[in-house]
Amino acid sequence: MSAPLTTGGFLADVARRHGEREAIRFQGASLSYRELHARSRELARGLVAAGVVKGARVGLLLGNRPEWLIAFHAVGSIGAVAVGINTFSTPGERAWILRHADVSLLVLQPQLLKHDYLGDLLRDHPGLAAGRPGALRDPGLPQLRRVVVLGDAPGPALQSLDALRAGGRGVPDALLDALEAEVCPSDDALVIYTSGTTQEPKGVVHLQRAPCIQARAWAQQLRREPGERVWSPLPLFWSAGLSMIAGSTLHAGACLVLQETFDAREALDLLERERVTTVHVWPHAAAQIAELPGAGERDLSSLERVASTSPLHALAGLEGDRWDPAASYGMSETMTITAATPADAPAALRAAVHGKVLPDAEIEIVDPVRGEPLPAGETGEIAVRGRVLMRGYHRRPPEACFDARGFFRTGDSGSLDAQGYLHFAGRLTGIVKTSGVNVSPVEVEAELARWGRLRAAHAIGVPHPVLGEALVLCAVRRADDPLEAADVVDHLRAHLAAYKVPRRVLFFEMDELPLTGSQKARLADLRALACARLDADPIRV
Repeated sequence: MSAPLTTGGFLADVARRHGEREAIRFQGASLSYRELHARSRELARGLVAAGVVKGARVGLLLGNRPEWLIAFHAVGSIGAVAVGINTFSTPGERAWILRHADVSLLVLQPQLLKHDYLGDLLRDHPGLAAGRPGALRDPGLPQLRRVVVLGDAPGPALQSLDALRAGGRGVPDALLDALEAEVCPSDDALVIYTSGTTQEPKGVVHLQRAPCIQARAWAQQLRREPGERVWSPLPLFWSAGLSMIAGSTLHAGACLVLQETFDAREALDLLERERVTTVHVWPHAAAQIAELPGAGERDLSSLERVASTSPLHALAGLEGDRWDPAASYGMSETMTITAATPADAPAALRAAVHGKVLPDAEIEIVDPVRGEPLPAGETGEIAVRGRVLMRGYHRRPPEACFDARGFFRTGDSGSLDAQGYLHFAGRLTGIVKTSGVNVSPVEVEAELARWGRLRAAHAIGVPHPVLGEALVLCAVRRADDPLEAADVVDHLRAHLAAYKVPRRVLFFEMDELPLTGSQKARLADLRALACARLDADPIRV
C-alpha cells in the first residue's frame, strides 16, 4: 500500500500504523498517535462548523506546541490551506503576511516570550474588536473573518480554541470523511513565507503531496526509528521544522519532544529528563546549552544521534563522526531536500558532497545567463523541478517563478559530478566582487564553521571607493575563547586564497546581529551595521 500524499491522509496513516505509541511529549504530558489524530479530527469539525471551506487560508501563529501540528493536519484534511506565521516577526510583518496570504481565519496564542500577538493585532486593527466571530470587518485585513485564541477569548469578537472545537460537535463523521475524500495530492496545502533577508518575504505555496513526500524522505535519510526521542528548536512554521523534524518523526513512529520556544536551560533539562536520543539544533543554540554552568555534569547518556561538529556531541560523551544530516541540499521552495546523503553514510563522503538527487526531484546545472544545461563537472546555477517543487509564489505568475521548461532557478551555484553527486558552491546572488575578483561568502563561512572557534560568522560585502566592495566578517566570539581579529585572519590566510580573506573582522554580541527567525542574516541590516562601525575607522588599501 502506497503512503498517502495528503496531509489528512498522512496523519490517519501514521495513527493506524503506530496507534498507542507516544507521538508528542510537551510540558510533561503525552499524546499518542491515535490521540493526535482524534484531536485533529475534532478541530477539523470545528473548522467546518465555522464555515471554513476548501481553499480557505487559515493562519497559524503558535509556538512549537501540539496545537500547531493538530491544526496543520486539521486544516489540510478538509482541503483548506495552512499559513505558517513566523513567531519572531514584528507586528508589521505579521500584518503584512495576514493580508498578503488572504487569511480568513487566524489561530493564535495571545503571547509568547515578549511578543503580545493579540494585543498588537487589536491595537493595529481596531475593527476586529467591534465584530463577532465569523463576521469580523477591518479594512487593514479585508479577508480576515475569525480570530481563534488559545486560552480564554477576551471579548465577544474573538473565539477561544475550545469554543471552536465545541462548535463542531454536530458535524458527523460521514461529512468529515466526505470532505477528506475530496482532497487530492495536487491541491494547495501550505504557504510558507521565506525569511526575507534581502527583500519582502515571498509566499511559497506547496501542494498537499510535498510535506508528505518529504516526511518520508527525511525519515529514510535520517534513519529514523520508532524508539527515537527527537528534540529540536527549529520552528514548525518553516519547512525544515515541519518536514525534517516533525514529519520524519511521525512517519517513523518516533516521539517528538516539543519545546515551545528555545531556552537553553529548559532545553538542557528536557534533554536529560525526557531521555532524548536525537537532536537537530543550530550551532549557536547548541553552544548556549553546552556553555551552561554544570552542563557537563548532566546525564546525557541517552543522546545517540548528534552531529559531531555540535558542542553537544562531546558533552554527551560521543566519539567519532557516525551521523550527520548536513550532506544535503534543499530550500523552502522544495519543502527542504532535493539531494541528500544518508546521515549514517561514511564521514568522508558526507564531508565531500551534498548528496544525490532524490526520486521526487530533478536537478540540472545550467548556465546562469543563457539557462542552457551544463555537462557533469562544470559549475553553474542549480535549477530544480519535480513533485516536491512549490506550485509557485502566492500572487506571482508562473513565468516569474519558473523558466520555460518548468525549472526553478535557485540562485545557488554548484555542479553534478560523474557519479551524480551534487556539490554546492555558494550563492550566485551573494557573491562579493572585490578588486574585480568574485568571492563566495559561503566559502569563508564554511571554513570558519570547520574551524569551530567562533559562535557565529557572516561574511558580507560593503561598498569601498577603491575595491568596489570590501569583504568584511561580522563575527561573535565564544564565551570561553577570547579570539582577536588577527587570529581569525591568520586562520583564513592558512586555508584560503589571500583575496578571500576579509579586509576587516568586526566582533558583535549575538543579540546585536540582525537575524531572521531561521537564523539567517538580514543582509541589508547587517551591511548597514558594519558600515556604521567602519565609518569611524574606514578600510584602507
